[in-house]
Amino acid sequence: MTEEHDAAYRAFTARQYGVRAADYVSSTVHAGGADLDEIERAVAGRGLARVLDLGCGGGHVSYRAAPHVGQVVACDVTPDMLDAVARTAIERGLDNIVTQRAAAESLPFTDAAFDAVLCRFTAHHWRDIDAGLREARRVLKPDGLAIVVDVTAPADPLCDSWLQTLELLRDVSHARDYSVAEWTAAFGRAGFALQGVTPRRLRMEFASWVARARTPTERIDAIRSLQRAAPEIVAARFALEDDGSFLLDTTSFTVT
Repeated sequence: MTEEHDAAYRAFTARQYGVRAADYVSSTVHAGGADLDEIERAVAGRGLARVLDLGCGGGHVSYRAAPHVGQVVACDVTPDMLDAVARTAIERGLDNIVTQRAAAESLPFTDAAFDAVLCRFTAHHWRDIDAGLREARRVLKPDGLAIVVDVTAPADPLCDSWLQTLELLRDVSHARDYSVAEWTAAFGRAGFALQGVTPRRLRMEFASWVARARTPTERIDAIRSLQRAAPEIVAARFALEDDGSFLLDTTSFTVT
């Protein structure tokens, strides 16, 4: 894919999320969780000077990390997200958060610029996971810490297909949810050493899930139609509820 196509895709993603910035700052799903607690514990008390929040979205990793480190750089492709993060940081008295617009696959930082790279619920939007992870490894100090949290796809091909379809109908900027095996292989290709894997399940309340993405009515109807038609193995795998709510697998990866 050419640089022109890369730029077009980044602009497409930014447009999708620009109007949703405030929704992601206020999202209870994104603002809390055991994975966020894990990230805060990992950076607390380590004397880290500079940390990258890669694909910061609503900035919740930045807000948690900022009290424990010298500086957090909140990085995202969406200007409106960065504006929302900057405003919220000021409101919370977190004056050590700075923002930077950039794509994960092409970071404007020098080699070994960060003591830690933190990345939560964003990689499923990356056009090129290998390029993004290579960049993360490049800007991380050789002895630095990286924690990546994302939705993870089932290993079973049938359930994987259903998950990717529902995700894309809900949000057209969705690229792919990767399986744990795919993530493990990608970390290795990027030069990371996998230190820890923590699986979790996260309930998605259907109404807020589609409202946060501002999913059009016709695609909401399509999602509900697919859910009602789902075979038992799919319904059980995602613990589908009558109102469309369901469980997602998420995984926290600690790498160095």
